[in-house]
Amino acid sequence: MAGGVRRIKLGSQGLEVSAQGLGCMGMSAFYGPPKPEEDMIKVIRHAISSGITFFDTSDAYGPHTNEILLGKALKGGWREKVELATKFGINNHIVDTNLVVRGDPAYVRAACEESLKRLDVHCIDLYYQHRVDTNVPIEVTMGELKKLVEEGKIKYIGLSEASASTIRRAHAVHPITAIQLEWSLWTRDVEEIIVPTCRELGIGIVTYSPLGRGFLSSGPKLVENLTKEDSRRVFFPRFKAENIEHNAHIFERVADIATKKGCTPAQLALAWVHHQGDDVCPIPGTTKIENLDQNIGALSVELTPEDMTELESLASEDSVKGDRYVAEVATWKTLDTPPLSSWKEGKIKYIGLSEASASTIRRAHAVHPITAVQLEWSLWTRDVEEDIIPTCRELGIGIVAYSPLGRGFLSSGPKMTENFVKEDFRQHLPRFKPENLEHNKLIFEQVSAIATRKGCTPAQLALAWVHHQGDDVCPIPGTTKIENLNQNIGALSVKLTPEEMAELESLASEDSVKGDRYGGLSSTWKNSETPPLSSWKPE
Repeated sequence: MAGGVRRIKLGSQGLEVSAQGLGCMGMSAFYGPPKPEEDMIKVIRHAISSGITFFDTSDAYGPHTNEILLGKALKGGWREKVELATKFGINNHIVDTNLVVRGDPAYVRAACEESLKRLDVHCIDLYYQHRVDTNVPIEVTMGELKKLVEEGKIKYIGLSEASASTIRRAHAVHPITAIQLEWSLWTRDVEEIIVPTCRELGIGIVTYSPLGRGFLSSGPKLVENLTKEDSRRVFFPRFKAENIEHNAHIFERVADIATKKGCTPAQLALAWVHHQGDDVCPIPGTTKIENLDQNIGALSVELTPEDMTELESLASEDSVKGDRYVAEVATWKTLDTPPLSSWKEGKIKYIGLSEASASTIRRAHAVHPITAVQLEWSLWTRDVEEDIIPTCRELGIGIVAYSPLGRGFLSSGPKMTENFVKEDFRQHLPRFKPENLEHNKLIFEQVSAIATRKGCTPAQLALAWVHHQGDDVCPIPGTTKIENLNQNIGALSVKLTPEEMAELESLASEDSVKGDRYGGLSSTWKNSETPPLSSWKPE
């Protein structure tokens, strides 16, 4: 616990950070002109020496210059001592109130590469989407971020100002480690939905502007000293003249309680955030070492349940006058993304798996919806019915049945083996071996007898059995002859009663067929599990 700053776990994926971070935005942008680089490097390094190791920046701050500043400050062995977070997504770098936000895969990757260069690092510890792109499904953005994790360019993924539904959808693609949101004594709207969602999913909470953009440190006098370049004059209605007088009363009451507690208003406001839980990490910004030290002191301020109640009663959401942002700036309340089905970019439309286990199907479907699973299903191959078919139906996945005619056996019976050419791989399959063929021909003879009764061919009967499994099943019999193709199409007209289905299934149960499907010649869904994602170590 260097410098008296304790450590906390952020999220559920292993990221550990100092219990308080440092927001670096104001060093380069938005709160007046950029500060001298040499002075800011001293502040950053003083923070590290004091135990603050979690640093927050963005490619939009400057633009770009804040990342460059942080990169310079972390040279000379300092990088190894910190957890570095940056953000992407705001494409026009906040030059006015109309933000241009992008989350398409090409932009995500390009933004990451540029941030790595500016920060002069090989890997970003925590990479946030700064604002959600309402034109791109969050699953698409997350898919590219997931690739960046797999490639070792980022370690953990975060979102900023995301709605609860977006958080859930993103977390289903790849675990979200942290949500960045504005949470302070005068900004508490996240408590109803966003904070509970994060806690349900095991996602850490990073609170920006925990001091109300300086208001909870200095009160209304702050406004008197804002320079013309200060964004608080433009973006934030709470600092407007018509609201500041009302909001001054909140600061006065916070200051009174702080005096009673023997701390500053800023320390009291920060302590309130710290007392929200060990899954919460505030990242107050400052450009002065004395303010940094004061903020660290907030970690030592103890608040009783009565203190917390008193603070919350005077600074409820309804008691603050003015919105957080002007209407043109989107927040989590207006930042849902379109459904994944709306995404039209790409070289493929739908995704399928073949010969996949039930657990693999579930894991794949959690990343992106699986449209179809291809599997061998026929009267003499029914092992998929116990586990694979129910899994597909539970998840709404279509079933494509290959070899529905038992690789021709249910069309021609054992005589087909007499015509195998030397290149025909079926001669190597166990069911076509002489020691098994004599037994298996009994199944074909019984199928043929029922087909004769039905007035159809054995192939049509076998195909009809597959068609009767359900409207979510599509068999794909192969043929090289038009007459066989026409015969296969005719199977669609063959009607089977429940009694006939039961009769067919009794004579062609899984146990009644002799010989494995492949033997050792090929893997099947029974031995095709994939390793856990955590084991993946890209080159």
